[in-house]
Amino acid sequence: MLPKIMTMVIFSMDQNLKNNSLSKILSIKKLMNVDKPIETANGLPNECYTSEQYLEYERGKIFCDKWTVIGAASSLPNIGEARPYNLLGIPLMIVRDRDLNIRVFHNVCSHRGFKLIDKPCTLKNVIRCPYHSWSYDFKGNLVATPHIGGLNIHNSDQFKKNQSNLKEVKSKVWMDIIFVNINSNEIEFEDYIKPLEDRWSKFINHNDQKLLVHSNDYGYFNLEVKSNWKFAIENYCESYHLPTIHPELNKVSDINDHYHIEGLPNRFAGQGSEKYEQPVKGNKKFDTFKNWDKKSLKNSEYIALFPNVMIGLHVDHFYVFWLEPLATNKTKEHMQMYYVGDKSANGEELKELRKENVRFWKDVMREDINAIEGMQAGRGSPVYNGGNFSPVMDSPTHQFHKWVANSLI
Repeated sequence: MLPKIMTMVIFSMDQNLKNNSLSKILSIKKLMNVDKPIETANGLPNECYTSEQYLEYERGKIFCDKWTVIGAASSLPNIGEARPYNLLGIPLMIVRDRDLNIRVFHNVCSHRGFKLIDKPCTLKNVIRCPYHSWSYDFKGNLVATPHIGGLNIHNSDQFKKNQSNLKEVKSKVWMDIIFVNINSNEIEFEDYIKPLEDRWSKFINHNDQKLLVHSNDYGYFNLEVKSNWKFAIENYCESYHLPTIHPELNKVSDINDHYHIEGLPNRFAGQGSEKYEQPVKGNKKFDTFKNWDKKSLKNSEYIALFPNVMIGLHVDHFYVFWLEPLATNKTKEHMQMYYVGDKSANGEELKELRKENVRFWKDVMREDINAIEGMQAGRGSPVYNGGNFSPVMDSPTHQFHKWVANSLI
């Protein structure tokens, strides 16, 4: 066991090495300014939104070290269904196994590194590499190695199959959202999600979570935006922009009806409203969560769970809005919509209501695109210092900036 003073020296050296690596990309001083009290803090520096070198660094410190969202389990309902996912150059594969569990693997054959799948598919019996037909079961075990010992010799005493299984990624499904921790060095998922579950316990408990059903007809859409992924999170965290960006929404629920949600050190932030009204068409409306606090029926909460997922909880529906970073200035936004029970999610009599509900949220998201693409364009300015924050209106956004900055250093 190392003496305490030596451990401290090694830790200090490690921190310095990290800082030296990052300091080649951006000013550490500017980054540390983010952590100041909101009255004097600056936002993240321009390089965090424009630099290719920074994006590569961020991939490791944010997307590989942290719990990151890569999809929805309901998009793979059947045994053998598989989808590729590219996490900023890291090829991954999501598979529904024979026990109906979701598994995530590195999408690469253990033999010669060939990419196993390149589009969504339904696997019959195995995951077969197109190159030499090495094959894996749905749990990632190598089960077939054709001709490995020569023509028609499919096994070899010199080769141990169990040493060449697919590399599985640590993953967890929560409320249909697929989370991964690629470097397996994050806190356990149960500890990561507990603060949010505790917060929402007066709205939705574990039994209510099981009632969520994904809508098959109007349950998904995606948008591509010319913006860094972080701008979508920053914008989602605050209600300050409602009057200018969402004038119609502001008529229904204005700034004064909203409250801040600040979760640090618990990795989430956002806003809530006290003016939610259930959508109604004639005398039809969606079913509601049975255990929702009766005094809070008009409450809805919109939380960004760091790093890349935004969720909206209402008494009658739930949405997941997750981000797929594509480049420094390009992001794909995925929206998944859920309701309480299959009648609300897929029943014919509520189809038009579902259509209108999704149209409403899609319009809101499209309005936000102008804001986040505008911020991206502005980050080309050499005189912009990361900006300032409103001490009253911007605290959730500042919380996200602080989380990013501290994750980097």
